[in-house]
Amino acid sequence: MSTTKPHPVQSEFFSTEAESELEHVHKVYDQIALHFSETRYKGWPVVEEFLNSHPSGSLGGDIGCGNGKYLGYKKDIVMLGSDRCENLIKVVNSKGHEGLIADNLKLPYRNNQFDFAISIAVIHHFSTPQRRAEAIKEILRTIRVGGDVLLYVWALEQKSRRKFDQNQQDVYVPWVMQSQFETNKPSKAEETKVNNEEKEEEKKPNKVYNRYYHLFKEGELEELVNQVENTEIVKSGYDRDNWYCIVKKN
Repeated sequence: MSTTKPHPVQSEFFSTEAESELEHVHKVYDQIALHFSETRYKGWPVVEEFLNSHPSGSLGGDIGCGNGKYLGYKKDIVMLGSDRCENLIKVVNSKGHEGLIADNLKLPYRNNQFDFAISIAVIHHFSTPQRRAEAIKEILRTIRVGGDVLLYVWALEQKSRRKFDQNQQDVYVPWVMQSQFETNKPSKAEETKVNNEEKEEEKKPNKVYNRYYHLFKEGELEELVNQVENTEIVKSGYDRDNWYCIVKKN
């Protein structure tokens, strides 16, 4: 099996959920952050439409903000970003946005703080239904009554070039790291000191990092949201290989 193709996780992955997520989500994104950020620059229309639906002066949270591409999209609202990945938050703050390192299961925000929130491609990185539901519940805790959240998760039924085994929802999706984005590359001064043998070592194939994903079946995200009290699904659908829900807090 090629290491650059998605492949199923093994059963032992689920024996230590938090540790497995640390190894195959958090540590991976810290390693690939710069390369990942370079590939995330264009906003999605459904997300932008959701942001545009909120009036001037609204306060929003981008939970799992990545490189912060949505934080500055709408100039007349205020958005705070958080992400578990330290190196992505460094990218966010370097752009002049407000970002902090935070775990989705224990967000550092007050109850009812936000008018709205977005969670784009985050919930699918939690390894059990319980942890996924807790992540949604924690986001909703930070939103005022009457506020809403947009949730996006990867779909099992993807229509793009990715072809997933329809019987495998829990998979590793490889990220092939281009060498110029390696965070531990030697400096130019150090490179001048390496001998020919070491230079040959640098020609090794690009590193491959396995990211954990739970691929959602049609209707599964809605079922998960319905486990959380005081919620109302306003809209749901399929977009760009993702299932999404807009959820109102009642």
